[in-house]
Amino acid sequence: MTRPTVRRAIFPAAGLATRFLPATKAQSKYMLPLIDKPTIQYAVEEAIASGLEQVVIVTGAGHSTIAEHFERSRALEFYLADRGKNDLLRVLADVDRLSDQIDLSYVPQKEPLGLGHAVWTARRWVGEGACAVLLPDDVILGGEPCLRQLIRAHGETGATVLAVRRVSRDQISRYGIIATGASQGRLHEVVDMVEKPELSEAPSDLAIFGRYVLTPDVFDALRQTAPGKGKEIQLTDALRKTLEHGRVVAYEFEGDYYDTGTVPGYLRANLALALKRHDLRDAMLEAVRELIDCAEMAVK
Repeated sequence: MTRPTVRRAIFPAAGLATRFLPATKAQSKYMLPLIDKPTIQYAVEEAIASGLEQVVIVTGAGHSTIAEHFERSRALEFYLADRGKNDLLRVLADVDRLSDQIDLSYVPQKEPLGLGHAVWTARRWVGEGACAVLLPDDVILGGEPCLRQLIRAHGETGATVLAVRRVSRDQISRYGIIATGASQGRLHEVVDMVEKPELSEAPSDLAIFGRYVLTPDVFDALRQTAPGKGKEIQLTDALRKTLEHGRVVAYEFEGDYYDTGTVPGYLRANLALALKRHDLRDAMLEAVRELIDCAEMAVK
């Protein structure tokens, strides 16, 4: 079996998540459930499925629940075993096995100074080679893991790789947008990028989503990057600096994307995934029909 070209990943998970207040006042938004698993567990499972060996999770204040989730809870196991709840014991065992398959470490981000700063916070842990960055509130499911697709593109090019997808005009100002040079299938040379541009300033409709493979020169660029949009250190700004002397490519990933970083996106993701589950589909369809009927009657 070929050894993966990327073995470590950074999970920035330190944001204040003010959109979800008061639910996120005392817990990380990455612990909010997507159906019956916390969002960050999907990210850990993707890292494992992509062949990674180590993950460092950059955390903020009050985010100890992330570490607690991946630790073994013997008291809960005893409670469930004493009551014969073997199906739930198997669920806990599945979570416990994740930390056996990948090493999880935690680094605190002392201030919420942006994505670029969160990545920079983990610089000493990364080492000399390329590393992955995965934003846990961007959940991508189905088929080959998105991160594995990017790692393969990095192995073929040796470049920094960005996950991209085409977005509608009304969504462009929400993302970093790339300008492309030569393209080959799903792979594009990146010649420029802009963080959350106005529609009139956007160089394309290809948006950067929450998966990256970063070469070490990105960390050199982060060292020199001043606060940008939103008075935060933007990863996109550092990536742009590397274009002066390095290669950046973008890969149009395959998979179903769920944005859990906003309240509407989070609710939509829960409904979409529930409709795909055999044990939930019928109940959800009935509930949706009832809600639509009630809404229609209310406007008559």
